[in-house]
Amino acid sequence: MHGTAAPPPDKTAKAKRAFWLKQLHTWHWISSAVSLVGLLLFTVTGITLNHAGQIEGKPVTVEREAQLPETLRPLVAARESEGADKQERPLPPEIAAWLRSELDVKPRATAEWSADEIYVPLPRPGGDGWVAIDRESGEVLAETSSRGAISYLNDLHKGRNTGTAWSWFIDIFAVASLVFAITGLVLLWLHAHRRPSTWPLVGLGLLLPLLLAMFFIH
Repeated sequence: MHGTAAPPPDKTAKAKRAFWLKQLHTWHWISSAVSLVGLLLFTVTGITLNHAGQIEGKPVTVEREAQLPETLRPLVAARESEGADKQERPLPPEIAAWLRSELDVKPRATAEWSADEIYVPLPRPGGDGWVAIDRESGEVLAETSSRGAISYLNDLHKGRNTGTAWSWFIDIFAVASLVFAITGLVLLWLHAHRRPSTWPLVGLGLLLPLLLAMFFIH
């Protein structure tokens, strides 16, 4: 009775190579699909950021005034126990809800409380804003500004005032792009023997920014 013959070493090597090639191609196309839209966004905004001085948008500012209802005035009234220094304190939910409905703004959970007023910053991508509530009279002043769509996209690129969800997206996009680049590099290595220009081009991609940084950035 004869045992099963072991496959030739060259056949085993080819099977392993085919397995890893399949895995690399799978991870390469999955990571490219996940990072495709992000790559387009960050590529375009990389150009707009590089030429921000030439394509800077003109800010549009909107100012609004309102009066806090009498039922909400006690929530912001100054107390004798409070000092003159500014404090970071939560904004009452009723005040936040009223600001959203009355002035169409999305206030943060905390605000700067002083003896005279409550100041609510409203930073956002592509713009800025604030709300000031007079603690004695209940007068509310609000100002919002927008610098246009390009500024909005540029701030998305930088992650400026974009919140937790966008921060997570940037991290996931960065990991997907890293997987895309590493699997692409390994695939280049596996196919380089049939493409003589592979490593000269990879070397050029490394050498060019290095030379520019060394000799042209001061």
